[in-house]
Amino acid sequence: MSNDELRVPPLSELFTHHSEKWRGFPQDVIPLPVAEMDFPVAAPIRELLQTMVAQSDLGYLGAIPELGTSFAGFAERHWSWSVDPLKVRAATDVGVGVVELLRVFTVPGDRILINSPVYQNFYNWIKETKVVGFDVPFIHHESEAQIGTSPSDSWQIDWPAVESAYRSGIKVHLLCNPHNPIGRVFSEDELNRLVALAVENNVIIISDEIHAPLEYKESPFTPVLALGHDAEKVAVVVTAASKGWNIAGLKCAIIISGSDEMHERLNALPYSLHFRASLLGAFATATAFEKCEPWLDAVITQLDHNRQLIAGLLGELLPNVKYVIPQHSYLAWLDFSGHKLGPEPATKILEKAKVALNPGHTYGAQWDQFARLNFATSPEIITDALTRIARGLDG
Repeated sequence: MSNDELRVPPLSELFTHHSEKWRGFPQDVIPLPVAEMDFPVAAPIRELLQTMVAQSDLGYLGAIPELGTSFAGFAERHWSWSVDPLKVRAATDVGVGVVELLRVFTVPGDRILINSPVYQNFYNWIKETKVVGFDVPFIHHESEAQIGTSPSDSWQIDWPAVESAYRSGIKVHLLCNPHNPIGRVFSEDELNRLVALAVENNVIIISDEIHAPLEYKESPFTPVLALGHDAEKVAVVVTAASKGWNIAGLKCAIIISGSDEMHERLNALPYSLHFRASLLGAFATATAFEKCEPWLDAVITQLDHNRQLIAGLLGELLPNVKYVIPQHSYLAWLDFSGHKLGPEPATKILEKAKVALNPGHTYGAQWDQFARLNFATSPEIITDALTRIARGLDG
């Protein structure tokens, strides 16, 4: 694959794009909050979309066995996970999938477990379904939170609190794996421990695995449903090609079950859920999983470079910012507490440096000294952004 296929356009061109990332801020701001990539979309996806539009092939989504078979092939190749294509369902996006699953497994007032800091929309999904979020935060070891350590070292599961939560009557554990924003993957042992708790306490695990394709070699990802019979009894996976291949705007996700019993329970999902996904999105998703692995591999190589670049730049320009190189995907979780910027560092950084980051408090109130940075862009834009932040905080 040529470098041109991953060439990030200059900021002047990116600001002509129509997504929230590029319309949410003035053009003197470098926007690095929204989790989408700046790389050109993979050629097979572009060609599919161009053909469908040229042929006015823009109707409603109907039967699409390709969605299940393409994902099953990808899962087998990458994770040795045997997926039954007939147990793969379409949804509009991961958020819609999670909300509809919560409506199957809970009633308003039920408690569900989350582990903060966690993807900000988890809180919106909890509010929408009128369940009660029960937070067992990760244990943050600040002494381990430095370049060269692992997110699994600096962010550890509070097992006594998790076990207590499972035994207290929660209905669902809403899991984020790979974890957003801390860039952590759950180990096979950790997942097996959660599955055992779920079996013992009649808890359902809904695993948001949307970032799973963006996998670095040294930190292998384990899908929860790849763990065997017990996991298939208690877990459901929601994922998509949207993060891995940068097609969120096409609107398609998938819900995967493992056992016949869980598949039957999911028949309670709305019949119309399938048809609310996009025709373009569903066929683009199938194409991504089947034909776009070379593009994905090239993107991961670039992201690997970028996550290391951030470490070097922070050491040079912002040594008081704590950063643990993520094990997965393209989100940097930065601790600005050393700069004493007050309760919302991201706000100060936007004002002083004209760089937009996600404020940490949206991932859990106690994490207000953090900010999330999306590094799925060019090294030049990353360097410009961190240089601006360093100058702004020094000024």
